[in-house]
Amino acid sequence: MFNMVLDSMKLFLRGQLFRDNTTVLGLWLVGFVVTIAVIIVLVLYINVWLGALLGGLLGGALMPYLFRNLKYN
Repeated sequence: MFNMVLDSMKLFLRGQLFRDNTTVLGLWLVGFVVTIAVIIVLVLYINVWLGALLGGLLGGALMPYLFRNLKYN
């Protein structure tokens, strides 16, 4: 299992894991911006810990939705 993770990381870092790396980076950037925006809004209006927790939860739940149509090599 650990070797599978290492092999996937090596392919990703070499740019050979996904067919279109710019799409992957663009989708990741969308998820990152949404997560940061949610965290900032919640921290301003509620609480630091609750904002970080809910922002991280939303960002983590958003990534599988964004990455659902990625093509691998």
